[in-house]
Amino acid sequence: MGGLSFGSDLSATTALVGAVRKVTPLPLFVKLSPNAADLVPFAKTCEEQGADGLSLINTIRGMAIDVDTRRPKLTNVIGGLSGPAIRPIAVRMVWEVTRAVRMPVIGMGGIAAADDAIEFLLAGASAVAIGSANFADPGASLKVLDGLEHYMVRHRITEIRQLIGALEIDSTDDQRAS
Repeated sequence: MGGLSFGSDLSATTALVGAVRKVTPLPLFVKLSPNAADLVPFAKTCEEQGADGLSLINTIRGMAIDVDTRRPKLTNVIGGLSGPAIRPIAVRMVWEVTRAVRMPVIGMGGIAAADDAIEFLLAGASAVAIGSANFADPGASLKVLDGLEHYMVRHRITEIRQLIGALEIDSTDDQRAS
């Protein structure tokens, strides 16, 4: 849980990203923790400290109890929840963050099908990552890619960048979201 200690502490994140930026000219992508109350300040400080991009989100802390034994199902009691259950949260966080910063964001969290990846792109992600789905189906990434290609053909989209941030909302939708 070392990452969580600085992942929800803005000053620690600022110091860490700034320190890393000072010692490397390599691309610096920071993975933000969804366990912070609001990721926008974290995204902004990463950008200010010289990060080249962000990836979000990581697993969400969760817990499961065996009702028959009344014991935790996980050895560590609390663990990371990932997969389709977190996708709506991750899509929201990507949308909020990409509206606040100008750097690329890699969206992740519950992508198992092309429509899932497209949601992230429409919300503003520049790229997506597929994690948990690969455990259930090692060919998941290829299936998502194939589905994305079919979507683009069906909608006459010639470049993936046409999807990035292309969520269509009117002013009343935007006000409700704020």
